Amino acid sequence: MAKYEIKLTPRSEREAVIQKRLESAIDTDVLWDFRGEKAVLKVISLPVDLPVYRMANCRTYSEQEDAIAKGGLDKNYFAKGQELSTVQAAQHALLAKLAKKESTSVSSILDVLETEGQRNPILITSTGTVVNGNRRLSAMRELYADDESVNSRYAHIKCLVLPADTNPDEVDDIEANEQARPQTKLEYDWIGDAQLVRRQVNKGRQPKVVAVQLRRSEADVRNLLQSIDEADLYLNEWVKKPGQYSILSGDGEQIFGDLPRRLSGQTVALQSASRAIAWSLFDNRDKVPGRVYSYNAAFGKLAPVVLAIVAEQLDLPTASVTGADDDDEGFSVDIAGGATAGEDYSRIIAALKSDETKEDAVEALIEACISTLERDRGQRSKGAALKAFVQVHAKLAGIDLSTAGVNTYLGIGKQLESIRELLGKLDTKLAILKKSPPSDTED
Repeated sequence: MAKYEIKLTPRSEREAVIQKRLESAIDTDVLWDFRGEKAVLKVISLPVDLPVYRMANCRTYSEQEDAIAKGGLDKNYFAKGQELSTVQAAQHALLAKLAKKESTSVSSILDVLETEGQRNPILITSTGTVVNGNRRLSAMRELYADDESVNSRYAHIKCLVLPADTNPDEVDDIEANEQARPQTKLEYDWIGDAQLVRRQVNKGRQPKVVAVQLRRSEADVRNLLQSIDEADLYLNEWVKKPGQYSILSGDGEQIFGDLPRRLSGQTVALQSASRAIAWSLFDNRDKVPGRVYSYNAAFGKLAPVVLAIVAEQLDLPTASVTGADDDDEGFSVDIAGGATAGEDYSRIIAALKSDETKEDAVEALIEACISTLERDRGQRSKGAALKAFVQVHAKLAGIDLSTAGVNTYLGIGKQLESIRELLGKLDTKLAILKKSPPSDTED
């Protein structure tokens, strides 16, 4: 639990203090790629309680949405509360928690600051809003709250100040540029990363432009946008918990990242059913052997086979209908609607969702996924030998002996002799198999 208590300084007072210190500032530092070039900005020292956290921070997007959903708060609680001490306190709690996080390879921000102190200035606007360094500020405030010394080294912090005419879009771009740097990219969770990309696209920028800005491929950017859409669809329509992104921890990043590719090329009806497969597996991942993402083919290319087995097990007809049943709940994007052509999977989807039938339906689904994947692996392994022969044949056919050096003739001859000997053994083995094929051989 956070120990530091927010002491919010009114915006006009913050601005006056910052302006006065800028006038006498001597130290400078560099902000790379600001307005398309390197910017040399002034560094000042400010009381630790003067800056304010920036709420439009994609690094805390997931935590903010979770807090709003679980607390029943207004959807704009954080977005419109930047100048409120209660909201600043809530944001501090989120940031302080993140600042204490560590991994096996990276120490927490709080531990590093406690050991080494502040090495780099935090970036702020002329009104004291933190653009880059929100977590560091929260960590220094927590350390300051722990230190009873009047002259604590965390009582004042170094700040790099942006020009007064910096607009909100430029602030967003600074965050995006920071995220593009390899050393900072891993600090975002995938939801925050996707929200950052979505925010750039929502400004009217094409995915190709955003990809260049973030130093990624256009395909990655598009897939990330589709992944967050799939995650929102799952939260809004399937589990009815909009904004609770903490539900997607663990295998969520992998499975929702894979969904767009797996659904590509499917009919609308099959996409709805494939989502139901993926979502049901994710909901019941504790019952699924192995990792959920290893079942990707079950809601991808093998989805029709899985659905056919489930329909048979549950005795559910899949004949085409023109619309959903009148008493069907129905989801957005036709998640439970009937198909206008081909198979109708609405009854299977309903069975997987209904509390009355869910247990049996999920059990049938898991069994269908396992058996379908095992069968697919078996069929692919039976074709592996032929595939290898085709590849070898293609390589042999592509050899041009006229280009071989004279000094390689002896080695080539030995290789040919070994190949002939191996082919003889394979030919003998094939003849035996033809006379007495394995019992599981399929036509």
